[in-house]
Amino acid sequence: MKITVVKVGGGIVEDEKSLSALLDKFARIEGLKVLVHGGGRSATKVAEQLGIQQTMIGGRRITDAETLKVVTMVYAGLVNKNIVAQLQARDVNALGLTGADMNVIVSHRRPIKQVKMEDGTVQPVDYGFVGDVDKVNADLLADLIAKGVVPVVSPIGHDGKGNLLNTNADTIASQVAIALAQHFEVTLMFCFEKRGVLRDPEDDNSVIPQITASDFPRLVDEGIVSGGMLPKLENSFAAISAGVKEVVITQADQIDQKGEGTHLC
Repeated sequence: MKITVVKVGGGIVEDEKSLSALLDKFARIEGLKVLVHGGGRSATKVAEQLGIQQTMIGGRRITDAETLKVVTMVYAGLVNKNIVAQLQARDVNALGLTGADMNVIVSHRRPIKQVKMEDGTVQPVDYGFVGDVDKVNADLLADLIAKGVVPVVSPIGHDGKGNLLNTNADTIASQVAIALAQHFEVTLMFCFEKRGVLRDPEDDNSVIPQITASDFPRLVDEGIVSGGMLPKLENSFAAISAGVKEVVITQADQIDQKGEGTHLC
């Protein structure tokens, strides 16, 4: 049985018109489906309004204690419940989840890592209250889906010890897709404002139609893949190697046209 896991980024979810168009198309996807959302731009905006400084390294957010409060409020609250309400209005029986709900995603706090900085140096980075996924409860998700529920998953996990953890939404989508591959034939779609991975970020028509695992390091070295696109592709190839049938990076309004965008293999 086939299932589509769609991940939508913060640039879409914070724009009312774009989100509405995306949810129209998501509601029309035939068969089983799951929606995973981000909300990083909204979180950054709220943090700035509260005077909480934000730091990004390699496309990933440093999450101190105050930032964790903000991302939990924004991701698990405002963004998640807004999406759930709008899907219900489209006759989609959506259920909003964090990793803590029903113990669906268990993570551990990321240890300090050596990271290559923009200046080429390698330095230790403490990401703070950031989680790396240990386990996704695929059986529980499959049971919900079998009952006609469409999970809407926010990128907040937990460690099983009472602590919430911020997790990259692309990672959540990848790990959910990998887990569901035990039960379904999974297509994972990352959708955002652009039509796919662009060879030239200033040219929306420069979509790279296909990227292989061997192409990826070269595109990183050439600077074509950088910033927030790095974790997106890292998680895409991890998903493929772990049993996900297909990964597509595409524009939000193209999720019902699987021939569009960048296909990873």
